[in-house]
Amino acid sequence: MSSNTPKRVVITGYGALTDLGHSAQETWDAMREGRSGIRLTEHEGFDKHEGWTVRISGQVRDWDPGSILDHREARRLDRCALLGLGAAQEAVTHSGWDPNSGEPTRHGCVIGSGIGGISATEEAVAVMHTKGPSRINPFTVPKLMVNSVAGNICIRFNLQGPATTHATACASSGHAIGDAMNYIRSGKADVMIAGGAEAAVTPLCIGAFMTMKALSTRNDDPETASRPFDQGRDGFVLAEGAACFVLESLEHAQARGATIYAELVGAANSCDAGHITAPDPGGRGAKHAMQWAMDDAGLEPDVIDYINAHGTSTPLGDAAEVAAVKSLFGNRATKGGGLVMSSTKSVHGHCLGASGAVELIACIHACKDGIIAPTMNLENPDEGFDLDLAPNKAVEMPVKYAMNNTFGFGGLNVSLICARYDG
Repeated sequence: MSSNTPKRVVITGYGALTDLGHSAQETWDAMREGRSGIRLTEHEGFDKHEGWTVRISGQVRDWDPGSILDHREARRLDRCALLGLGAAQEAVTHSGWDPNSGEPTRHGCVIGSGIGGISATEEAVAVMHTKGPSRINPFTVPKLMVNSVAGNICIRFNLQGPATTHATACASSGHAIGDAMNYIRSGKADVMIAGGAEAAVTPLCIGAFMTMKALSTRNDDPETASRPFDQGRDGFVLAEGAACFVLESLEHAQARGATIYAELVGAANSCDAGHITAPDPGGRGAKHAMQWAMDDAGLEPDVIDYINAHGTSTPLGDAAEVAAVKSLFGNRATKGGGLVMSSTKSVHGHCLGASGAVELIACIHACKDGIIAPTMNLENPDEGFDLDLAPNKAVEMPVKYAMNNTFGFGGLNVSLICARYDG
């Protein structure tokens, strides 16, 4: 292989903490089976005021940070960093990779988070106003930093190579994974931990999204509240969670006899350059990201088998994504056309900056297992949504190439493409 030839990048381990489970396998099992993790929110902040029109969310329940850290050390970290560390620990264990082997400057980390340590911020503001600035927790700054997740992962696994954080709203972990892939492709790293973490199920975040009318108000039936592409959709359901992946060059993975679960073959990003919260109605930026990701992978639209949609369950977002997919894929984006698209947010809600990472798990298993997770709660597709959206039941079919879309406020769009690894 020429030194100028991009290295192939493979996924050798992954981990997750979501409202669907405390592992990547539990998360995937729930996605595949269409089991929702959305419930009434459990948070003491919601007991202090009336007027909450949104009382549902996706929370990581009954998880003990003491499973990965000493409890004293865990108190020094925001929940966002704790979730990210938990997912990274599972990914490393799953991969069988020893971070202490090899040269640490060849090992790195890229993590995405849209909001970071928001709980630490809210707590510090409350203390400042009630008890004064001298009572603010001295660990507040390292807890609230968006890069706290990546920094703590690097410290834990002695990763001294390329390391950074992407904070690009809901596109954050998509950007992070694409960035990490390119560090390996270009020969700047052999192993990267990449993914995303978000812990924004807090009173401030729910209140802020609530007042901008972005969230579903189906409090009486949480499990059906997130309904991407359905006529009855009324907003997204806020969720927390984290997912991380061990990415390696193919040569590095083969040299240590690693199990390879999928290959990352393409990534691209774009900007709508239109509105700070609303997507371009025709999905212009989304279409560019998808097209450029295929160009990056050297693929044509007719070989993409599955798209894990951004599919947030918002009226404008779903319509823009469908328009983009139909424009780019033409007749393939019709029932029976060969392309299947689904949104797993229908069961786990919207993890904001961690979304792309959590949903890449569904793409990996689509390629590896030939099973596409369904779009749950899809009873009456909106007018013109005549794609195969895998309504309410998993689809079994061979998948060679799966695309993962994540789009964020600011008009930021990311598409990743993973492939079944056939050697």
